[in-house]
Amino acid sequence: MEKVAATLNANLVGTWRCCTAVIPEMKRNGYGPIVNVTSHMGTSVEMGTGSVSYRVSKAGVNALTQILAAELNEHNILVNTASPGKVDTRLTYGKANHTPDEAADTFTWLATLPDDGPTGQLFYNRKPLLW
Repeated sequence: MEKVAATLNANLVGTWRCCTAVIPEMKRNGYGPIVNVTSHMGTSVEMGTGSVSYRVSKAGVNALTQILAAELNEHNILVNTASPGKVDTRLTYGKANHTPDEAADTFTWLATLPDDGPTGQLFYNRKPLLW
């Protein structure tokens, strides 16, 4: 359970803390994009065995994104989340399908959406991803 708590604290609670830290300033300015990081492993369509605490933490990030998007919609604050996919890092053990630059593209795109852009959604490669 210590591993579960640590994973939830890093992935879900950490995301939540970051959001709550910036939301007051975004409300004052009447604008701001929030872009959270998730994983395909946190989607119901990819839910399976193994990595339970990681999967639950990322599913929580997806839910948090939708809730915050609904709560902040009237303040012109867009809240979305993106999955980078398998990125070529030391953690992918040669099984990556994206370079870091390719993975960053969707996050940059979400951070620069126009005011009427999507909110409360999950993206992968700039396309909506079912979760």
